[in-house]
Amino acid sequence: MLIKRRIGWELPESSATPEHVFVNRRQAVAGLGFAGLMLAGGSAAAQDADPSAGLYPAPRNAKYTIDREVTAEAVNANYNNFYEFGTSKNVTAAARSLKTRPWTVQFDGLVEQPMTLGIDDLLKRVSIEERLYRHRCVEAWSMTVPWSGFPVSELLKIAKPLGSAKYVRFETFNDPKMAPGQRQSFYPWAYSDAITIEEANNELAFMVTGAYGKTLGKTFGAPIRLALPWKYGFKHVKSVVKVTFTEKRPVSFWQSIQSAEYGFWANVNPAVAHPRWSQATEEVIGTGGTRVPTQLFNGYAAYVADLYKGLENERLWT
Repeated sequence: MLIKRRIGWELPESSATPEHVFVNRRQAVAGLGFAGLMLAGGSAAAQDADPSAGLYPAPRNAKYTIDREVTAEAVNANYNNFYEFGTSKNVTAAARSLKTRPWTVQFDGLVEQPMTLGIDDLLKRVSIEERLYRHRCVEAWSMTVPWSGFPVSELLKIAKPLGSAKYVRFETFNDPKMAPGQRQSFYPWAYSDAITIEEANNELAFMVTGAYGKTLGKTFGAPIRLALPWKYGFKHVKSVVKVTFTEKRPVSFWQSIQSAEYGFWANVNPAVAHPRWSQATEEVIGTGGTRVPTQLFNGYAAYVADLYKGLENERLWT
């Protein structure tokens, strides 16, 4: 008799939030009173000219489901951190200035051949799927999101890193004329963060190019961003323009500002507090303040814990 063991957060497709909960945007907006904000968010009308629009909605990969309701798009689009466009959670209006075409992604460092690909050329070389992922911010709040995109491992196949490459560094754009937040000179722009080659090849590491059944909204980090569901959200670099392979561990944006609070690994652990607050629980955004216990590796331990064996002396948690 075949017995299937469910791993951690993995649930059957029947347990996932029904598609109409997040695809029917008009009902979500009407129920939450965010109609004006949705129009300002650029996640619909402003994306209509996107050449990749026909790739969405992407087929859902039933392996990657969640045990919570999907956060309504209207809530998600208006509650996130995107410091390039301001330090408040609602950067919807400011992010309308983000120009997503033309857009290129540069691959350099320890690769067989440095190259630059237009985003639409890149998308022709991968298969897009939808995954339901938890998202946990270091600020102790969380969401659940229907991301569309492709595994980071597919990006590595395109880039062809050398055997000496140990780390993958992701960098966002740097354009103060377009992004008002980047006019703040006390920040070390451009935003960047990095992961190991092993983490990049883990099946959960995901390059996001869409959300909620369509192309990625500007406030989410269009046209391409990183999703690492077992790590705190500041590791999830938005609006990626450069991917660099290196033998030396990079220093990230937030590490360079405050290394005591933001480490390289930044794996989710409820037992290890941030220097200024507990990580034991999290507020589920869009639920009226409901708090739930935080899970080790954000509930994905069965898939990623082995990555950190032998690294017990490292600061694995932020």
